[in-house]
Amino acid sequence: MGATVKELGGPVDVLVNNAGLALGAPACFHDQSIADITTMVQTNMSGVLFAAHAALNQGGMVVQKRGTIVNVTSVTALEAPPFPGEAVYHMAKAAQEGFSNALRNELCGTNIKVVVVRPGVVATNFHEQRVGFDQQKYSQFMEGYEPLVSDDVADAISWVLEKPERVVIKALDVVPTAQRSLSVFDREWNARNAK
Repeated sequence: MGATVKELGGPVDVLVNNAGLALGAPACFHDQSIADITTMVQTNMSGVLFAAHAALNQGGMVVQKRGTIVNVTSVTALEAPPFPGEAVYHMAKAAQEGFSNALRNELCGTNIKVVVVRPGVVATNFHEQRVGFDQQKYSQFMEGYEPLVSDDVADAISWVLEKPERVVIKALDVVPTAQRSLSVFDREWNARNAK
């Protein structure tokens, strides 16, 4: 990872660390394969750590004493997911939160910001994969409300990055209006807001 950052040839001002992978659902943890568990841990935890390490070192953030690391975690980092098969994903996202908080403290004495953005339900293949690409289960999960799209999350990250040097948004939850919590959805939202 560090070699790749060096090849880019310039300082890294912003790292958007967006590692998220959930495999094996809806199988419960004890029924998941060690291979799937290992892949999720390597992607969701090691990937975040190695990318941040590379941005700080080979990317020059530490030398410049400035930059922003945006770790895209999930609202599942703070609440246990209501779905079977998400124990490893939940653990990894909670670990990303802990890492972000500790790293922010370790970078005291610099102007390097460490930010967490926690998306809720986003219409990507992540949720399709989570239900084993079963279109009926996916449709049931998305029924009655409008999920976020990737541009919504990108807009939130841009908003965080636009803040002046003296301001940091340490954490930001970005969820569909209908997503009241991790397990409560207003499934009448679309009908009520139809134009």
